[in-house]
Amino acid sequence: MTGPTPLELPSRASKDVEKYLLPGETAVVATRRHWAVLIKPTVTFLPFLVAGGWLLLFDPDNRVTSSAGLLVIAVALVHYGLRVGEWWMRHFIVSTRRVLLTSGVIVRTVTLLPLRRITDLTWKETLLGQVLGYGTFRFESAGQQQALSEITFLPGADVLYRRVSALLFGSDWGGAASSGDDEGNPEPPSAPSGGGRRDTEPIQGLPPRQE
Repeated sequence: MTGPTPLELPSRASKDVEKYLLPGETAVVATRRHWAVLIKPTVTFLPFLVAGGWLLLFDPDNRVTSSAGLLVIAVALVHYGLRVGEWWMRHFIVSTRRVLLTSGVIVRTVTLLPLRRITDLTWKETLLGQVLGYGTFRFESAGQQQALSEITFLPGADVLYRRVSALLFGSDWGGAASSGDDEGNPEPPSAPSGGGRRDTEPIQGLPPRQE
């Protein structure tokens, strides 16, 4: 039986893998979301940066407009910095047992979904996602809504989809047998060896039957 190949992980991802995976688990996927997730925060940030700079430089001798410009720039930078930090710290991890999403800059949060609960996997790519190379994973879990039901902006569509699909639905990886779970179908008990008593043999020690 073959298993997943160990990954060469970046330092931040390797820390999450080392910290949150259980003994015996192997990371099959460990990646942060695509940089395209920062497009919307960047587009929102730039007008505030321009407005703050304009207020700051419009009348340098006016303390009111200068202070307002500095405040706008500072708030915009902090908000944008938090969004970039969240993107840097968030990792999508798939191991031989679970799907995990680590997130948070100040307070770390780990959301997980056992592989044995996943019944279906959908990969969706928009037109822009096909151009830039990102997409969305949608997990279905026995008709139940899960916290990890949808993960957006995942990079490397072809590689991630093949790896996760092979893990979930392949014959070599995943499932209760390879993940260490005991909820798979147990093997039927083997028949007794030739020297043991067979079920069709009479029980010894009973009195003879009266006719």
